[in-house]
Amino acid sequence: MSYPAVPERNRSEGLATHGVRAVSALALVGAMTAVMWVLEIADYTMNGALDQYGIQPHDVNDLPDILTAPFMHGGFEHLIGNTLPFVILGFLAAARGVGKFLVANLMIIVVGGLGVWFTSSANTLGSSILIFGYFGYLLGRGLFERRLLDIAIAIVVVVLYGGIIVGVLPSDPGISWQGHLFGLIGGVLASWVLRRRSTVE
Repeated sequence: MSYPAVPERNRSEGLATHGVRAVSALALVGAMTAVMWVLEIADYTMNGALDQYGIQPHDVNDLPDILTAPFMHGGFEHLIGNTLPFVILGFLAAARGVGKFLVANLMIIVVGGLGVWFTSSANTLGSSILIFGYFGYLLGRGLFERRLLDIAIAIVVVVLYGGIIVGVLPSDPGISWQGHLFGLIGGVLASWVLRRRSTVE
């Protein structure tokens, strides 16, 4: 049985497209990470004044801060602990399409932020909402897209970061399990809403 040859030009264009996506994803996630570091440096010089832009539960006037809270951290130790998983999971989520990644970010931030606002009892900030959101988004893509590459990425994500799932359970009172749980829910929801409706690549 013979198979039609794939034109070299089409193959090269496909590789170029994936290359552009990867570079764009890396640049975007790198820029987001840089913003977090700049904000934390500014917060340090201001004696923690920016921490007020975390999520203050049940305060209607504070609702806009659900958009800023994922980019703020409670100190450099908090930020350092979040940076590597944010970059890795963020890159994997963005590499399949920057446009969908941006929409997924908005959904994760809104769902995660509102979940914290309704259910938490303390000021909450940190990129864990996004990290758990990316984790859920990548798992959801493997489940809903059912394409080999997305399934492979989901498996890699589980192997690398599957242990974080325990973070959605109440344990340490100093850690927002609500942010983890609702960020995860937001990511899975985003993967379902943004799934491809056609099997055509």
